[in-house]
Amino acid sequence: MASAGVWAAIGGVAMAQEAASDEIVVTAQKRTQTLQEVPQSISVVGGEALERLNARTFQDYLALIPGLQLEQGTQGVGRLILRGVNTGGVASTVAVYADETPFGSSTGLANAAILAGDFDTFDVARVEVLRGPQGTLYGANSLGGVLKFVTNAPNTEAVEARARGGVETTKGGEIGYNGGAVVNLPLSEKAALRASGFYRRSGGFIDSVGADGSNVTEDINGSESYGGRASLLVNAADNFSIRLNAIVQDITSDESSEIDIDPVTNDPLNGGLTRGVFAPANNKVAYRVYNNTMEWDLGAVNLTSATSYNTFDQTIHSDFFTFAFAPTVASILVTPPLDLVLDQQTDQRKFTQEIRLASADNDRLEWMLGGYYTRETGLIDQLVTGVLDGTLTSAGIPDLADVSLKSVYKEYAGFANATVHLSERFDVTVGGRYSHNTQRADQATGGLPGLFVGPPEVFPTATSSEGVFTWSVAPRLELSDAVALYARVAKGFRPGGPNVISPGAPPSVPTSYASDTAISYEAGVKAETADNVFGLDLSVFYLDWKNIQLFTVVSGFGINANGGGARSIGAEFSASLRPVEGLDLVLNGAYTDAELTVDTDPLVGGFDGDKLPFTPKFAVSFSGDYEWPLSDRTTGFVGGTFRFQTGQYTNFAAGGRNEFPSYGALDLRAGVNFDRFAVELFARNVANSEGLTSGGNFEGTLPAGVVHAGVLRPRTIGVTLTAAF
Repeated sequence: MASAGVWAAIGGVAMAQEAASDEIVVTAQKRTQTLQEVPQSISVVGGEALERLNARTFQDYLALIPGLQLEQGTQGVGRLILRGVNTGGVASTVAVYADETPFGSSTGLANAAILAGDFDTFDVARVEVLRGPQGTLYGANSLGGVLKFVTNAPNTEAVEARARGGVETTKGGEIGYNGGAVVNLPLSEKAALRASGFYRRSGGFIDSVGADGSNVTEDINGSESYGGRASLLVNAADNFSIRLNAIVQDITSDESSEIDIDPVTNDPLNGGLTRGVFAPANNKVAYRVYNNTMEWDLGAVNLTSATSYNTFDQTIHSDFFTFAFAPTVASILVTPPLDLVLDQQTDQRKFTQEIRLASADNDRLEWMLGGYYTRETGLIDQLVTGVLDGTLTSAGIPDLADVSLKSVYKEYAGFANATVHLSERFDVTVGGRYSHNTQRADQATGGLPGLFVGPPEVFPTATSSEGVFTWSVAPRLELSDAVALYARVAKGFRPGGPNVISPGAPPSVPTSYASDTAISYEAGVKAETADNVFGLDLSVFYLDWKNIQLFTVVSGFGINANGGGARSIGAEFSASLRPVEGLDLVLNGAYTDAELTVDTDPLVGGFDGDKLPFTPKFAVSFSGDYEWPLSDRTTGFVGGTFRFQTGQYTNFAAGGRNEFPSYGALDLRAGVNFDRFAVELFARNVANSEGLTSGGNFEGTLPAGVVHAGVLRPRTIGVTLTAAF
């Protein structure tokens, strides 16, 4: 039986009020189960815990989930890493879901790895994180695992309305503010509508020292995020329901949160959190997710149909090429000093249809059969132009490069899953999935010949076709109602695809690349005491990664290629303790030893034994929260979280890679709940740690002695008010 003890242990940050009388349920295996029933490693962070932490984005809460890392330098542009499965490529290894909708591209042709869906968590029911390959039920791009946002469903029983707003200030930066509201309206005994909206402005804290005397300004990395969700539930019959969901979210960043650091010492340059900027930059991403889920309860079986359509758009305006190429361009074209601006548009459109037929809960055999189809289109347009130094004014020169890549991905899959209960306390879950995908890519280049590209050219269509079978086996043994042992062997995959070939590339450059696969071996225990005072979740794993996909650059064009292999060995644990009423203590930790087992191509820069990027060997967090009554209708609470991780290496690069140092960060919180109203105070990164989170490679696009690296937001103090009606 799952309880608040396991909730706190697994989730790592759950609060006492998410209480002991309620079993915590998840949909990890696409049916409703308690945490204790799932024979794999899974973490859950509930909606109330997210609000107590004032956590809205990946950076606010993912560090608290054992084995999960985030590489991020710009809001809305981030790479998720589970159990070290990462080589710095452009195709994702962690699948992101919004309820029943797989979000993001399945290919290596639309930058999916660095564009993980960072959905705002206002009014979500929970965030589920499934570790290890999830190829059987979740298909492509789940080599490392799955992160799933589960939104609150409409409620036909009662009207609900709630509003929440706050303000915060960041050391050395601007003031930020946020607000959100949600309303639930029963439309009849069989229908209800739930709608929410939010806005968040995060103040900048990085200053520009300019370049050659230009662009000296403060707080350049402010960002804002806004959007909303709407959900309509119609119980058309006693055994038939329809739920329509829509999610809209935009994230806009003025500049990235990367600073200039010394590549040898990792210390910030210029005496603080600064960066040299040639020309103003910005980044915008837009999410649109639409889903229709229909469920029929046919007695012995349940039929589910999930139809989704989602889009992702990213717009980049950057001075990326200025240092490396601007002087050459100015000398060739005989112009005044200029900056080179990259304008890039990345678009993705994705339609998915999944149908599942599942048995009702049964103490002998539970099974599921399903079919899946997806079609997605991708577009990357890149335009390089010249502007007068330190301005956005055109330099009056021809376009230097105009590159377009259009792609189409189609996938068909069939899957099956079954749990056989061999006795009252012993069961085995097995699953299999066959997926077949076809892809095509069309590339065109133009611009001023001889600089970035050759003469205008339309390349032959590149295609690929591939089929992959994935599987899983997971025995589970209950030693008692509160203690369960499990083991799991599972295979996951990431699709291959056609390559984009640069003009004049040598014949040795591959025109396509194959899928890579990972097989993991995992064992664990989930336990709690009968009185819910103590809970423990412990897992150990070995992950064997074959034919790994790698990213490199040939003649200025990025390509995907397959390398040898890698492996990851580790353990994760979560332990919770409630020694007295109202006091929650939670300790989370992960040990991950992930490294290459074969040298990569010299262009990539990796060697046998090199650690995989952005994966610290040790990461731990400790949370403590205490809540007590102040009166019959008023309670107070205080809490804090300290997290620490050891050093981590940056991405592989032929020019060399860096090792970021270890760091720790402390967050504090306190507040008072007045029945339907609450006031909360919080302070994040109290000690003002300058932990480095992304970047760090020697790219040749910056002056000697300068490397860009993402940095934690400095000490931020704020207050939040909540009202419920």
